[in-house]
Amino acid sequence: MIPTQSRWFASPSPPLPTPPPRALRNMPSLRPKPALFNPIFRLTKSGRLRRTSAGGAVRAMDAAQVFDRESEEPEQRARLKIAIVGFGNFGQFLARTFVAQGHAVIGFSRSDHSAAARSLGAAFFRDPHDLCEQHPDVVVLCTSILSTEAVLRSLPLQRLRRSTLFVDVLSVKEFPKNLFLQLLPPDFDIVCTHPMFGPESGKHGWSGLPFVYDKVRVGDSEDRADRCRHFLDIFAREGCRMVDMSCTEHDENAAEIQFLTHTVGRLLARLDLKSTPINTKGYETLLELVENTCSDSFDLYNGLFMYNNSSTELLERLELAFNSLRKELFGRLHVNLRKQLFQSPNGGSSPGADEN
Repeated sequence: MIPTQSRWFASPSPPLPTPPPRALRNMPSLRPKPALFNPIFRLTKSGRLRRTSAGGAVRAMDAAQVFDRESEEPEQRARLKIAIVGFGNFGQFLARTFVAQGHAVIGFSRSDHSAAARSLGAAFFRDPHDLCEQHPDVVVLCTSILSTEAVLRSLPLQRLRRSTLFVDVLSVKEFPKNLFLQLLPPDFDIVCTHPMFGPESGKHGWSGLPFVYDKVRVGDSEDRADRCRHFLDIFAREGCRMVDMSCTEHDENAAEIQFLTHTVGRLLARLDLKSTPINTKGYETLLELVENTCSDSFDLYNGLFMYNNSSTELLERLELAFNSLRKELFGRLHVNLRKQLFQSPNGGSSPGADEN
């Protein structure tokens, strides 16, 4: 007895679906290609089973099927899911460019920035467990320097995928590098970065602005190297001047470049400088320095001092330089006063001027 067709043979092909709307007809098709359909069997008059390519397809759930996605595959490979931990002013500043380049962005903060995230085209979470369960490719820490350790310890790292790439954007580099190496699992990749610009200096674009990075730990596999490269390419595509520099060298340079700038700006702010009708270009530059440095939080300035070993030395050098300059000024003033006090009307020294 030959089994009935309902048990051993594929059912007839289902009717063709209704044609899609006009706006969807030009999109890449995700339907399996007809040429890849598996053949079925039919029963001949002699009672034998014969293979044929006509009719319905085998409906095995695990059947491998190739999709027509060649045109979008390169873009898919370059797209990252980036979690920004600390979705404040600077985090949103970075997110705007990440989204503009086609990357998926998810934000996390203690404060509610969900409205700002929606306006940028990003998702937002208040719970770190929900964030980590999204399995981002890259986690970017945009916290303040002072809160970095506490925030990192609060993340449920076990919910992330192994080999997740962690990136920081702090203004100091040795501190987050050592913290990452201490707290992150050994399978996680680490890249320490410092975009040496912010929402104010980068509001008209990032072209020519320095971006410092140090690949502290990146796995040898091709996919991990590609992920790191794709992330750094975000800044390269915006025209940043890419600077590959060790964390130690960065902190040595940053003490003079950044900490000194903030110190001078905040010293001038204590003088309560005002604009005048006769401002010179140099004075205008000082006023701009005050505005730029004081627009950042004092926590940032304090972090530049506390977490950079070179900052203490720089403060001592600055104090020595100021004392040396003041000594020179008062020294010359003393000499000039002596000349005026003891100068005789005929140009010679007064009697007794050299007795002391």
